[in-house]
Amino acid sequence: MPDKISVVDVAREAGVSLGTVSNVLNRPSRVSPATRERVQQVIDSLGYVRNEAARQLRSGSSRTIGLVVLDIANPFFTDVAKGAEEVAEAAGLSVVLCNSGEDRTRESHHLNLLREQRAFGVLVTPVAAKTPAIEEIRRSGTPVVLVDRGSGRAHCSVSVNDRVGGELAVAHLLAIGHERICFVGGPRSIRQVGERLAGARSALSAAGLDPTALQVISTPALNVAEGRTAGAKLASLHAGERPTAVFCANDLLGLGILQEMTLRRLRVPEDLAIIGYDDIDFAEAAAIPMSSVRQPRTELGRTATQLLVDERQSPTHQHRQVVFEPELVVRASTTGLD
Repeated sequence: MPDKISVVDVAREAGVSLGTVSNVLNRPSRVSPATRERVQQVIDSLGYVRNEAARQLRSGSSRTIGLVVLDIANPFFTDVAKGAEEVAEAAGLSVVLCNSGEDRTRESHHLNLLREQRAFGVLVTPVAAKTPAIEEIRRSGTPVVLVDRGSGRAHCSVSVNDRVGGELAVAHLLAIGHERICFVGGPRSIRQVGERLAGARSALSAAGLDPTALQVISTPALNVAEGRTAGAKLASLHAGERPTAVFCANDLLGLGILQEMTLRRLRVPEDLAIIGYDDIDFAEAAAIPMSSVRQPRTELGRTATQLLVDERQSPTHQHRQVVFEPELVVRASTTGLD
């Protein structure tokens, strides 16, 4: 097996100093175009691969951004990751996706690994309001940006006004004649769930209705399976007791309820109107296109990553809390119109 090609071999073959090769690899703007091209040709011809682990030790950080999400199966987070990757690539960085599975222990495991591996920075959607592992990362000097979460002044964050989102959803259902409305979502430890529920109740109050009349089905997770379980509970109710509309804390729950209604031959929206949250691609592509509250998913990832890069590279960085406004998207699952 041949010896590994080293930076010394590249310098010797190109007829330049080790410092020049280092600049080509790390600070190419400091090298003239002709020299840079000659060194790069030697790198390519010899098949030199830089030792990233050694570079990490010298610089104190890697070129990897950790993105810790609640549920890797949720397309919402796939879109967030896409936006994060766009900005990371432009900055010469890469994104590593970690799935907490809404589990605090798994979340802490990922965060501790990222700290040990000297990540460039961490983007995280925390499972709970307080996460000791996040504070440990910050104390180590690694920047952290909260994604789809608000924060105090200790962090940068990007989020969506979820209370307004809940208001938009229920105000829409009220406007088309529904008063027996159910909220489906959980667990309540996830801040967005609580905010969307609070917005739903606020819309009822604004319409002069009793907010406590809102029925609530709590779910242990935000996925299709839990949506189907909630749908089965709704379908088992007598027509006179069943809510006429349901607002779901995310689209996956809504899609699960839609599946269950179809299985039980209940009509959407005639027997039950359904509105979700996030506006993932599957919402529009469903057999009955589903109304939803749209979040700027890709832009959340882009903005969070840009804040992270700025915090790492700018000595004058100031923490920012960026809040986006949601948008109501009306489809057949509430109006019956294609």
